[in-house]
Amino acid sequence: MSSTVANTMPSIVGLPAFSDNYIWLLRNSDRSALVVDPGDAAPVEAALKQYGLSLSGILITHHHFDHVGGLKTLKSDHECPVYGPANPNIDGIDIELGAGDHIVVGDYSFDIITVPGHTLDHIAYYRAGEEPAVFCGDTLFAGGCGRIFEGNPGMMHESLHRLAALPPETAVYCAHEYTLANLAFARAADPDNDDLQQREAKALALRAKGIPTVPSTIALELATNPFLRSADAQLAEGLESTGRGAGGDPVEVFAGLRAWKDQF
Repeated sequence: MSSTVANTMPSIVGLPAFSDNYIWLLRNSDRSALVVDPGDAAPVEAALKQYGLSLSGILITHHHFDHVGGLKTLKSDHECPVYGPANPNIDGIDIELGAGDHIVVGDYSFDIITVPGHTLDHIAYYRAGEEPAVFCGDTLFAGGCGRIFEGNPGMMHESLHRLAALPPETAVYCAHEYTLANLAFARAADPDNDDLQQREAKALALRAKGIPTVPSTIALELATNPFLRSADAQLAEGLESTGRGAGGDPVEVFAGLRAWKDQF
């Protein structure tokens, strides 16, 4: 593989996996790469070969199989370090991470943010700087948020607001292409949001061409994602109109929205 191909590839590439996952590949200047949440080893191996890269590190956000399924194979084949949450159920973590930790892997520096709710072990990797980015797994999605499997609504609400407090220009790299379904629900919950309607139209156009809708940005999520806007009176009124009254407490509104989305 020529150096031209490696040098002209984007610095961050989304590798499609399964039906709707993204495995994020982050290129280093030395023709190596990191990957985030490799649920399947095959797309990673194919991309490394295509771009002429070696694998220098693996970042894990949480223990679900579609995020760790390729970990054992990739670690064995490439003998690279694996970073992730302190969860003994994840076989292969070399460096355990928690709230406030900071790591440098290749060209990338990350602050670790704990974001429990979807799972109790969930963490996110935040890169500060001129082009801030957050790799948030299944906590914050484009237009939505993850299901609450192991935590509770209060926990998930707090985790989302840790992410919402990041700089508005932060690129949000979530792990699934759920955007159209998320925006359809968001429109039902927040029908008078003009920004949301414009976003949905753009997302529909992108998907019609087979183009990913992610990454998004924190600013876009704050304007259009109902799960980050549970303090907005319009969202509470929308819940009331469907018989899902939650009062004005933002956590109760969030819980009502999440329960509605689970059945949407």
